[in-house]
Amino acid sequence: MSTEDPDLTARARIRNAALAEYADRGSRGMTIRGVAEKAGVSPALVQHHFGTKERLREECDDHVMRYIRGEVTSGIDERNIGDPRYVAAAYQNGPLYMRYLSRALVEGSPAAARTFDEMVDITEHYLKEHSGLKDADFRAQAAVFVAMKLGIVVLGSHVSRALGGDLYDLNASARVGRAGLDIIDPEFVGRDIADLARSGLDRYEHGDNS
Repeated sequence: MSTEDPDLTARARIRNAALAEYADRGSRGMTIRGVAEKAGVSPALVQHHFGTKERLREECDDHVMRYIRGEVTSGIDERNIGDPRYVAAAYQNGPLYMRYLSRALVEGSPAAARTFDEMVDITEHYLKEHSGLKDADFRAQAAVFVAMKLGIVVLGSHVSRALGGDLYDLNASARVGRAGLDIIDPEFVGRDIADLARSGLDRYEHGDNS
């Protein structure tokens, strides 16, 4: 099941601090010194682990994509999407990665383009395996679906305002998740996965952590 290790190594703390610093300040505002301060380490230790700011960004990009792949494997392939503990962990850990990805997409970095392309590839493969739709243009559907999902991230401040609360608050995240389930045709994602996702969300909202 996907969870973040609370006992992070110094390297992992620096990486997570860089994710947050980039999300807040963008590529121009992110500095080695700022990352070090956020991580509670010295700038020299940041440079020891990553060398340059550019190399640190590359590590962040790679880590975000590993996180996304891991969530697909754990949530879909291993069917943890129906487990309220998985749902809780996703809502707790996801915002750090989503805020980073939102900034990267807005800035239009080459890494963001690669991430988008890989997410489309992953989604297309998933639809071919699980969708109840036949003879569909899965490539086009995957591209549009990923764009719609990432649009919530990019427009996070506007979604938050419309909902009257922070998008990344646990309750707001659950509300957005349920809205997505209500909007998407279960046959599109596969009825078994849709039912499992709804069950996991129901149990999460009712405090069932068993």
